[in-house]
Amino acid sequence: MKKRILTLSTAILASAILLAACGNNGNNNGSNAGTANGGANSANQAAAGNSSNTAAPDAAGDASGTIQASDMSKLPDTAKKRTDTIIVGLTDPSGAFTPYFQQSGYDGNVSSLLYTSLVTVDDKGLPVPGLAEKWDVSADNLTYTYHLRKDLKFSDGSPLTADDVAFTWTILYDKSYDGDSQVNTLHVKGGEDYKAGKATSVSGIKVIDPQTISVTLDKPNASALTMLGSDVLSKAYYGKDYKQGDLGYMKKLSGSPLGNGPYKLEKFIPGQEVRMVANENYFAGKPKTEHFIYKTSEGDTWQYLETGEVDYASFTATKENLDKLKALGFVNILPYTPSNYGYIQLNLQHPALQDKLVRQALTYGLDRQSIYVDANQGAGQIANIPAPPVSWAYTEDGINPYKYDPDKAKELLDQAGWKVGAGGIREKDGKALTIHYLGSKSPASDIFIAVAKQDYEALGIKFEPEVFADFNALVSKVEGGDYDLASFSTSLLTDPSDGLLQFVDGEIPGYNDAKFKELYDKGLATSNIDERKAVYKELFQYLNDELPIIFTSYKKNVYAYNGRIQNLSVSPFNGLAPSLPNWTLGQ
Repeated sequence: MKKRILTLSTAILASAILLAACGNNGNNNGSNAGTANGGANSANQAAAGNSSNTAAPDAAGDASGTIQASDMSKLPDTAKKRTDTIIVGLTDPSGAFTPYFQQSGYDGNVSSLLYTSLVTVDDKGLPVPGLAEKWDVSADNLTYTYHLRKDLKFSDGSPLTADDVAFTWTILYDKSYDGDSQVNTLHVKGGEDYKAGKATSVSGIKVIDPQTISVTLDKPNASALTMLGSDVLSKAYYGKDYKQGDLGYMKKLSGSPLGNGPYKLEKFIPGQEVRMVANENYFAGKPKTEHFIYKTSEGDTWQYLETGEVDYASFTATKENLDKLKALGFVNILPYTPSNYGYIQLNLQHPALQDKLVRQALTYGLDRQSIYVDANQGAGQIANIPAPPVSWAYTEDGINPYKYDPDKAKELLDQAGWKVGAGGIREKDGKALTIHYLGSKSPASDIFIAVAKQDYEALGIKFEPEVFADFNALVSKVEGGDYDLASFSTSLLTDPSDGLLQFVDGEIPGYNDAKFKELYDKGLATSNIDERKAVYKELFQYLNDELPIIFTSYKKNVYAYNGRIQNLSVSPFNGLAPSLPNWTLGQ
């Protein structure tokens, strides 16, 4: 199974931040993790409604919805003493900070500051220049030509050219690549020959000059522009030991990344912090604040914010949280609706879960409203498709809401042949219906387990939860296959196809659906938005019925940050990363 860029689900959150392609999940009484996309996530939560910046409940703010700090005299001395450093909390990065080789969405939070992509997206999800100042697409939508900015450099001062882009794309087609990138699914001409060892280069990749590179596909793909326009690795650094067919050495370099983003890695102390320093070679200019630190030690996020140990924290947008944050006086409060969704992964390799009737019963029989909306004081919305409400492809037309209905769940289980046996537990072919659930230690996980245990045992299902204090340990358990259900969230999603990747890349064990793949390919075969909307509507309706996963929620969050921080803004698709180089600490 390919490595997953995951974050904690909305049901199992620990503390952290959402900065870029990785999500941030929150629990009902406090902190957020950086999304599952990442997060992601999976930490990651999108709020109800179609606005990319919906004001938090009962919040009176400025045009952006921000509630300004009311009394900066309350700012703790610890925070006042910092003049050139901003500190933010982050959950458990593994230390694999090289793009395409990360172990989790939290690693991606770090690398989002160490690297800059060729192409990024604006607040509407449309492509805008990054390292590439412009691009051309051929009339047949098969050839993409990227024009790099002049005088680009990596953080060590070495030049960044089209050769580095070509190297990056090439290694993603290496037969030994097992990371999360989807570039190798784009059908670049010659890519499969390179992967098979039949060629020493990818024929569809052409370096035209140091600032210009083109790539040709075998068939159109609407997501190709931004997918190919991702991060660039240094050929001189990452390619010096490269031999076709062997990328094992990359793991040794993941902890000492050479990037081109606004910051460069200074030091990673596992379980404590990730220290970064401003990159003087950043193409957009050296960041305004010299030092940026991710605080990774476990602790109470409220306490860290109150004492000034961190300058930023993310919370679910409950009235209780808003009232507590306003009372602090020294924080600005910014509402945020990230572009992701939460879900419960099902192990479809287990016989009981291969039956659609059982999957539908598990969804009808789980009171998602209580877990994801009521427990968060309304700061959430139930998800039933793999797209957030901020997406242009989002629809509720023809979508089954799976409202809590235990009688319907029992009926479906009966139809599936699972009959109530001695002791009240359902049985089939001599086997009891048992659900082994994996979650992460948090108050929100406690709520999920309490409700799920009650709901499922009332249906005649034996519910066995297993809780992990360490997110990476949870992921390892999932990859080992010893589970039935596990809560996650996607990372931030840009294109509608992003939220569907896990259904085609082998991330959902046992899922291989020909009709889904046909619709997935059809949705990428055209760049016409109206045509794509129609395809994704059909596809969402299909997944809503098949339920290869249980969709859980979108969440509304608020950022609370030190009132001294200026120039902070947020994007539903990129989080805080685009604005972070311009953050300053005022007096």
